[in-house]
Amino acid sequence: MTGNHEFGTEGSHAPHVASMTAPEVDEWFAREVLPLETALIQFLHRNWRNASDIADLRQDVYVQVYEAALKDIPASPRQFVFTTARNLLINRVRREQIVSIEAVADLDLLEIAEETPAPDRVVIARDELLQLQVALDRLPARHREIFLLAQIEGLAGRQIAARLGLAESTVSLHLAKATRLIADSLYGTPKDLRRGA
Repeated sequence: MTGNHEFGTEGSHAPHVASMTAPEVDEWFAREVLPLETALIQFLHRNWRNASDIADLRQDVYVQVYEAALKDIPASPRQFVFTTARNLLINRVRREQIVSIEAVADLDLLEIAEETPAPDRVVIARDELLQLQVALDRLPARHREIFLLAQIEGLAGRQIAARLGLAESTVSLHLAKATRLIADSLYGTPKDLRRGA
């Protein structure tokens, strides 16, 4: 695998021992990596919402660590395993075409940001993201699709129109309505107060 060493970026400056044969790597893996399984599974459970993915994620970590070890045994196996796991989760999120807001809300657990925000800011941001998710879920399907293409994928109206086979003016109308509905949902006056107005 050509990109193995990118998974160990945090520990890449540490000295590495000489490469070993496959049977020696098997022995190293059993001695150094497999005992970390309980801690690895706990780490994956803490940082990934979908519990049904955990076994596959663990296996992917093992494959990447083993393949990297065939080329160069890391000097710090524990650090290498957990750096590999962390980067695997980050890459999983990045590969999604549209990142779910729930996933974004959990990225602070992966310590991606260099500066950890204050706990109150994390709570406020998570609450705002969940409110936005609710607002998006309430949109009509076409409005939501166009809004996500524009705001998440960053496509221009012309590109969205070409992708969906719509007139650009239709895309503009859907986007304007979606934006207004989301703004009303997040900042508007509650419906019961409007009725009394």
